[in-house]
This record gives sequence, structure tokens and C-alpha cells, in this order.
Amino acid sequence: MTSIADRLDAARARLEGAGLTTADASLDAEVLARHALGWDRAELLARRRDPEPAGFDEGFTRLIARRAAREPVAQIIGLREFWGLDFEVSRDVLTPRPESEMIVEEALAFAGEHACRTVVDVGTGSGCLAVAIASERPDLPVYATDISECALVVARRNAGRHGVAGRITFLHGDLFAGLPAPADLVVSNPPYVPDRDAGHMQPEVVHHEPHTALFGGSAGLDIVGRIFVEATGHLAPGGRLIVEFGFGQEEGVTALAEEAGWRVVRVREDLQGIPRTLVLARSSG
Repeated sequence: MTSIADRLDAARARLEGAGLTTADASLDAEVLARHALGWDRAELLARRRDPEPAGFDEGFTRLIARRAAREPVAQIIGLREFWGLDFEVSRDVLTPRPESEMIVEEALAFAGEHACRTVVDVGTGSGCLAVAIASERPDLPVYATDISECALVVARRNAGRHGVAGRITFLHGDLFAGLPAPADLVVSNPPYVPDRDAGHMQPEVVHHEPHTALFGGSAGLDIVGRIFVEATGHLAPGGRLIVEFGFGQEEGVTALAEEAGWRVVRVREDLQGIPRTLVLARSSG
């Protein structure tokens, strides 16, 4: 009799054969098994030696085949956790990454210490930043913009999922287009991957996430530079601009920011010690 553990072992071997590391193959097989079974991790651990339920093999095998083709787990199950919240994801939006939570941390810290009447999330994608901030600060109106109508459909569903749809205004347009007034806080996780890196990226990313949300020109800083320039007219005096950037880009982004008249308040590093988040104020503010 085939057990759930037997199926997990076979799935791990198949994923390793598709190029995943042993650790990633084991984790992904477990996540997909839990999705197929409708169990949490504790139940899977407790029952992994049980005989497989009827119908499990067929459904689980389909999920593993998709992962072996290097489709991201988040898109297979349709969800990714961010800031302790589950967000719908699809090929229309960038999958939220843990390092982007530093943007939320910085935003909430600023809003907790300064008068803050409005937040703008530029290039909202899945809506993870806007929704996370709105969920923590029910008193704070949030605007979220994106050039992709398809992304905004996903973002609106995520806002509804977490009960903040009434406090986020979604705007379809390029960067700051359509904003009614200057904000006290602007946040953004813009496209910052250099175009030349496409040939070296994991297939989960380059083949399954929207290129408009990934790539930012030859050096990866085209959109970031535009944000620095255009944000000057959309940030109220004393406000903050918080932007994520990529590996090895700290010198370039800080130079662009200073050229546009910004003062670097802080640079945050991720858990691997990589500079990732830039907190800016107007040089005169």
C-alpha cells in the first residue's frame, strides 16, 4: 500500500531531477501535498505514514508536473504569504518577496512618528504593500497605482480579501498619474532588474512573472530614476519616499536620488546583509 510519504519521496526525486535543490524539492513537494490534501503542516507531519487517500495521487502528480516544469509554487496554489497575510498571485503580478516587508516596516515607523494623512504605493502589483499598510493603519487613506489593468484586478481582490478595499483607491496609470494631491508617504517596489540579467535568471521568475514588473532598463534603474524625479511633485513637505532596489545597486540609486534633490535618511539591509531599501526625504525637508 502506497503511503503519503512514498508519494512525497517520489515527488522530491522528480523535482530534484528537474533542477531543484534537495531542500527546495522537499519543501515544494510538502507544500503541494498540503494543498492537494487541504491539510496544514502539523496534520501532514502526523499523517505522512498513512495510506494515501483516494484520488490524491492523480491530483498531486499534476501539481508536481507543473512544478517540475518550473512553474512557481505560489502560482500553482495561487497564494503567497506577505506580512502575515495571504495574497492572491498570478502571472499578472510580481510574487511578493520577504525583503519587501522592510518597506512596510519603514512606512509604519514613519506614519507612527509623523503626521501622515495619505500614502501612495507606486506600481502596486499584487497590492501587497498597500494592503499591508492599510491593514495596520485603518485611519490612513492609501492610493495604489499601476500601469497594468490586469495587476489592478488582482490587487483589488487582495484588498477585498483582507477587508481594506474601502480604504484603498486604485488608479490605472503610469507611476504618479491620476493622483489628486501630494502624499505624506510614497512607497514603491519598482522594476529594477537590468535587462541583461534575463538570460541568467531562474525560469520561475523570467518565464512566469510579468517583465514590466521585473526589468528596469540596461542598468535596471530607468523606472527608479523616473520615480525620484516625478516624486518631487507628489510628496508633501516633510514626507518620505521609500523605494526597494536590487543587489549591487546601492551606489547607483543613491547617486540618482541625490541628483534629483533627495537626502538619504537610511539604507536598510535584508537578512543576508544586502542593501535593499532606500528611505529618502527632500534635501530641504
